[in-house]
Amino acid sequence: MSRSSPKGWHSRGYLPHFDSPERIQHVVFRTAGSLPKSALGADIDAHLDRCEGERPLADPIVAQIVEDTIRHFDHARFRLFAWVIMPNHAHVVVEPLANFSLGATVRSWKAFSATKINERTGARGSFWARDYFDRYMRDESDLQQTIAYVESNPVRAGLAVEPRDWRWSSARLRDD
Repeated sequence: MSRSSPKGWHSRGYLPHFDSPERIQHVVFRTAGSLPKSALGADIDAHLDRCEGERPLADPIVAQIVEDTIRHFDHARFRLFAWVIMPNHAHVVVEPLANFSLGATVRSWKAFSATKINERTGARGSFWARDYFDRYMRDESDLQQTIAYVESNPVRAGLAVEPRDWRWSSARLRDD
């Protein structure tokens, strides 16, 4: 499902995206109810970082489904550098491998996890918000800063003291 031609710069009418194989990207996608109406048109990142709105990913069963989905094709369709699952959104630093599209990969993550979550919880309707944010890494320094930012998200949100304390993060898997 993730195989499709990379599109370079493109937009689906909402956010611009850069889709290129073997280009490391920071991707953020959020749950459908993650932003209160008052946040629309404001600083979305600040609202997400405070975990306002609905928090379906705070349920350990739901978070585990998302983690398993994100990690499933690591080294087969993409290479994961870092990830964190917050109560209402997820960050992933990923490099699509040749012949695999970032857009198709994110759509696959969202579709598969939403189906599993709805089956498990009995929920209906959209689980994920429609689009996602992506930003490509310009160099090694940018990559290292982004990994630190992603893995420190739970600390900034007051959910953990140290990045490795958060159960739903690649930080817990890093060697000292």
